[in-house]
Amino acid sequence: MNSSKSPGLAGFGILKNTTCHTEKKISVFFSIIFMTVGILSNSLAIAILMKAYQRFRQKSKASFLLLASGLVITDLFGHLINGAIAVFVYASDKDWIRFNQSNILCSVFGICMVFFGLCPLFLGSVMAVERCIGVTKPIFHSTKMTSKHVKMMLTMVCLFAVLIALLPILRFRAYQIQASRTWCFYKTEHVEDWEDRFYLLLFSCLGLLALAISFLCNAVTGITLLRVKFKSQQRQGRSHHFEMIIQLLAIMCVSCICWSPFLVTMARIGINESRLKETCETILFALRMATWNQILDPWVYILLRKAVLKNLYKITRGCCGVNIVNLHMWELSSIKNSLKVAAISESPVSSKQINLQPLSSMGQ
Repeated sequence: MNSSKSPGLAGFGILKNTTCHTEKKISVFFSIIFMTVGILSNSLAIAILMKAYQRFRQKSKASFLLLASGLVITDLFGHLINGAIAVFVYASDKDWIRFNQSNILCSVFGICMVFFGLCPLFLGSVMAVERCIGVTKPIFHSTKMTSKHVKMMLTMVCLFAVLIALLPILRFRAYQIQASRTWCFYKTEHVEDWEDRFYLLLFSCLGLLALAISFLCNAVTGITLLRVKFKSQQRQGRSHHFEMIIQLLAIMCVSCICWSPFLVTMARIGINESRLKETCETILFALRMATWNQILDPWVYILLRKAVLKNLYKITRGCCGVNIVNLHMWELSSIKNSLKVAAISESPVSSKQINLQPLSSMGQ
């Protein structure tokens, strides 16, 4: 696929002098364990999200649940496909020359690594943008962010991630077997061509941009919720907002911790590979940290639900003997009241006094 190499032997040059060694039995064992835990965790999270979607069909929360379901489903297929290929490679004693003569498996592996790496990061940023619009512009969100529009956004995000993953193939560049001989990715050793640097920098910049957008939107959402809460002194209608922002903050923290080392490492290789001495073990450790993102993501939805948080609050209050938060904050309320309160917070004082009377009477 590369003009300087035959298609069948693309990427095999690094296999002769590899400096990265992995124990076969231990690697296969941990690969199977991680894949199994990831599949079970994501399956459980999908069941929880689907059940929540059936209960809350209001537009404000339905769009968030659709995006969250798309994120967890992407993680599930990432574990299934990438995990199965990794287990096969380990079980075959990493003998790529025997089972990858035409470089098809390495190309598929590389495409899946890029797609299932970028797509969850993109979806996390889209979820943050959606929640920011839902809190700051509730009327616009209720009329424009329908399930149809959310499904279109999911499709566009997936197609964009597929395009980035297929870009080297479309440019007749082969994905390379990495020095550990356990995975395939862009060329990371002896990077001299500008196009190889471009792929590494594109992947890193898009990932870091997605994390930056998530951080910015979550910050705006959190500040807006706190400002409206203290300004209007209305606790009802807010629990689902706080639940979702807690989940988004957890997703953002998990993604930053897991993905930052790998994204930064790839960016450093793309910028200054000739002077950089990144060892195979360093890159492999950063990759394994990134794979933990797909395992931890579903537990955000499993653990950080309103029912679980409410029970944790009760336990904490029982242990400390202090009322930290009023339980009315976690009471179930309609999306309609939430939208009204958010809209009232941005309206003039006269309209607030008129519209707050029906809400106070409803609370009574």
